[in-house]
Amino acid sequence: MLTARAAGALAAAVLGAGLTARLGVWQLDRAEQKLALQAAVDAEAGRPALANGELGSGNPLHRRVQLRGHWVAERSVWLDNRPMDGQAGFFVVTPLRLTGRSEAILVQRGWVPRDPRDRTRLPPLPAPAGEVEVQGRLAASPSRLFELGPGAAGPIRQNLDPAAYAVETGLALLPLTVVQTAPTGPDDTLLRHWPAPDLGLQKHYGYAFQWFALCALIAGLYVWFQLLRPRLRKP
Repeated sequence: MLTARAAGALAAAVLGAGLTARLGVWQLDRAEQKLALQAAVDAEAGRPALANGELGSGNPLHRRVQLRGHWVAERSVWLDNRPMDGQAGFFVVTPLRLTGRSEAILVQRGWVPRDPRDRTRLPPLPAPAGEVEVQGRLAASPSRLFELGPGAAGPIRQNLDPAAYAVETGLALLPLTVVQTAPTGPDDTLLRHWPAPDLGLQKHYGYAFQWFALCALIAGLYVWFQLLRPRLRKP
């Protein structure tokens, strides 16, 4: 017959072990969802590239595109604090006015180094006046970093909100961004060593291990203090 104290310890151990085990299973399930998302991303990347007339708000992210249009170079934005290959620099974002359409789309064109002596000094940007062909993949928005307070205006910014930028510039921007993956010509020397999307799989596996370890610890402590230790202490 269990005493009230022993019954309480058993109930607490069962509840704690069950909760931590469930959390571990949940983390593994999250990792499986991320793997399924990665498979969907890879499938989209393997499909034929979309052209100007096929772009719309319902296009899946990471789909390849091959667009034609004219750069709106005077509306370029330089996203600050974006390192690449161990160097400080900017991501350049320029609207592309699509040929045959009234809309434009933001293009994250590439990376340029920052002047170490004067961060406000921007290098010349390749922006041919004629029509260009842009190859890339679709993203929800340009690269974003954590930012306190409202973002600053001007050519150098920490982040760029597409909806607010459309109001600011008067451009009819599609609610998508193109991450450019190939140069538009021989004078296009922007770097495009874009990192692969981090789905956080190792984070979920690490959390799952911690929860399962805690579950095993709770079970082990219960067995030791409630079952083994009392018997070892008996004469």
